[in-house]
Amino acid sequence: MIDVRNRSELRDICVKVLYQVYILSNTKVKYDVNTLIKEQLEVKNEFVNELVNGVIKHQDEISKIANMYLKDWTIDRLSKVDKAILSLGIYELLYTDTPSIVCINETIELAKNYSDLEVVAMINAVMDKIYHNEDLHGKE
Repeated sequence: MIDVRNRSELRDICVKVLYQVYILSNTKVKYDVNTLIKEQLEVKNEFVNELVNGVIKHQDEISKIANMYLKDWTIDRLSKVDKAILSLGIYELLYTDTPSIVCINETIELAKNYSDLEVVAMINAVMDKIYHNEDLHGKE
């Protein structure tokens, strides 16, 4: 079976999985990230696996960078879904070959789907500041 979802839809799945990870991380419930991904997808998808596992692997670095650019907030004070959206956006911006403009636009679209306008504006500002201030390894 072939998964015909586009990357925007797959990013949405990543946010849902990361949200679950953040919820379960605060409990004593044992979980497996691959099982959480499998619950969202009928077929294996490397894009989703790379993004979700990459965010988890680099969460400390992602949080540190987010906190540098969040004004009067920390990433852990955001709702879990907002944290998932911002973490995914930062990961994709800093650690993948996805064009920067695509990373930023996709992150903003996810925020528009799940967050209020103030949070959308905050996420947009953080992504823009990261884009202008962090080494993006020659990405355009």
